[in-house]
Amino acid sequence: MWPLTFITEEQFLEHVQATIGKYGEKLNSFDLKRFNKNIVDPIKLIFDKTVYRASWDEIVSNEIFRQRDKSNNNDIGYFHQRIFQYIENCEVPATGWDVIYRNPEGIEVSDGNKVSTVFVEMKNKHNTMNSASAGKTFIKMQAQLLEDDDCACFLVEAIAQKSQNIKWETTVDKKKVGHKLIRRVSLDEFYAIVTDQDDAFYQMCMVLPSVIKKAVNSLESVEVPNDTVMDELKKIATENGAKDDDMAIAMAVYMLGFGGYKGF
Repeated sequence: MWPLTFITEEQFLEHVQATIGKYGEKLNSFDLKRFNKNIVDPIKLIFDKTVYRASWDEIVSNEIFRQRDKSNNNDIGYFHQRIFQYIENCEVPATGWDVIYRNPEGIEVSDGNKVSTVFVEMKNKHNTMNSASAGKTFIKMQAQLLEDDDCACFLVEAIAQKSQNIKWETTVDKKKVGHKLIRRVSLDEFYAIVTDQDDAFYQMCMVLPSVIKKAVNSLESVEVPNDTVMDELKKIATENGAKDDDMAIAMAVYMLGFGGYKGF
């Protein structure tokens, strides 16, 4: 029996499939050319391998994962934002705000304050915002409050230090600013507000693994990447004829970044 009351099983599966679709070319296999597209740092790889006492296979796999992961955050941002299009009274605009939540019966914000609309900017982590970005976002929220006196603005953080719904205080033009209707809200608290269910985010997390597995199995285009980087490095190492296998791979890695340098 489907446990979530704020989104149907069909809608959730559709949303997960759409998120996986965003991975696109990142699911493609890595060959040596793609691995070194932005030129890896051989010195860092060799330090990491030695200090962490890892094998070359582990270090190369970790670097491939890092490169894939670097561009996956936007895809997960899509998941966090677009799920609200399925939740009652929520809108996900094409531009402007990430989410708009409206409830004519009133939305309790803080200390008995009620508004009809909440405008949302979503971030993965608050600490990823630099001071200029934070200031710009706060000014945008201030402008919205001036335009509409029956609203609040939320900075919703997917990864917050704890569950919270607090006044957001930041710095604009070197001055500390804050407003009771401009809030820092953790993602679980925002789910609770829009669904009227305290543990809605927790319940979503509990069904997510099985739904992702179902979605992957249902999408013919999702294949397990067959990365060939280590095979190609071993081939280069063999051709170099070094006696020490470890140093042979190290030389192959050096050639990725230093192939045009003197001595190499």
